[in-house]
Amino acid sequence: MMPAGLNRLLLTVGGAVVAIVLALAISSVAILAAGADPVAAFAAFFDFGSTPITVVSGVATVINRAVPLFIAGLAVAVGFRMNLFNIGVEGQYRIAAICAAYVGATFTAPAPIQIAVIIIVAAAVGGLYALIPALMKVGRGVNEVIATIMLNYIAINLTAFLLRGPFQGPRPEGQLTVTTADIPETGWFPNFNFLFTMFGLPAPRGAGLWGFLGVAVVLGIVLWVVLERTRFGFDVKASGLNSIAALASGVRPKKMVISAMVLSGAIAGLIGLPEILGRTHNYGTSFTAGLGFLGIAVALLGRNKPVGIAVAALLFGFLDRAQGPLQFADVPPSVIMIMQGTIVLLVVIANEITSRMALRQEERRAARQLATTNRVEVAA
Repeated sequence: MMPAGLNRLLLTVGGAVVAIVLALAISSVAILAAGADPVAAFAAFFDFGSTPITVVSGVATVINRAVPLFIAGLAVAVGFRMNLFNIGVEGQYRIAAICAAYVGATFTAPAPIQIAVIIIVAAAVGGLYALIPALMKVGRGVNEVIATIMLNYIAINLTAFLLRGPFQGPRPEGQLTVTTADIPETGWFPNFNFLFTMFGLPAPRGAGLWGFLGVAVVLGIVLWVVLERTRFGFDVKASGLNSIAALASGVRPKKMVISAMVLSGAIAGLIGLPEILGRTHNYGTSFTAGLGFLGIAVALLGRNKPVGIAVAALLFGFLDRAQGPLQFADVPPSVIMIMQGTIVLLVVIANEITSRMALRQEERRAARQLATTNRVEVAA
């Protein structure tokens, strides 16, 4: 008989595969409706060019786009583990990014110190901004979804005000975009191009492979240990499942709500740093938006597990990179959004179905074991 853990894993993987296949089928219908060829469209997804430099640059682009999505997924997942819906990740990372970029441009220090200060500022601002809905929830019972959505609007508009006001940096004549002052070179995160060159491959074009990838990997490992192997992680999960039972066992649910939201916000504060420290070295009007909302989809797709979130982030990065090749294949870029939405929706449905199937199998297994035990007792 197949072990219960392996059976659940096979059900989960099988459900995800079926969901992705169905999403591809639905996307094919959308591509046909747009008057394009589905075969040419799907071929464009894997079009990384014909030379080593274009292939390496394409792979680096996928990873670079996946890194902030991975961090966003982790931030959302922390809240989900507590049954908290931190919809405010979008606002938290925007306000944290502009504050970190501004502070990082105001001084010059040795690289480790300067980069560490920028990271600490980003995490602190994100955590403090997430503290607001946490206090509203435990103090006045305000639903965190409503509070964080409203705080998103406040953060986005506050960021726009700061960018065009006190945080605005010098703008060369003729430049249309507005940015903060540039961070000194000591605050630039070293790239990870050596991961390609050590195998004899050329370095990617442009900014290369962002070095913040290393921070993201360490963050994922640390978060897994904290949530899965510590008392804090157990208390978070217990409080989310049943706050009354958790309180009876000595856990303070209100304290855990605040802790989980602040931790989620602190992680959210790091979302914008891969781009700021690895490519732009400032915060501007062209800064990538929407990563917080995509993080919700990534967390759902990855089932709130760091490994699953990493796979989901790479998938979204892969789909996002294909927007350029799709345009050359005369396929509307909106197909990417359709694919992302259908994949998430179908995977969530598949997860629910496989969870129920696994539960029924566990019930049958327990019933068989109980029947066998009763027969042995009767025979004895």
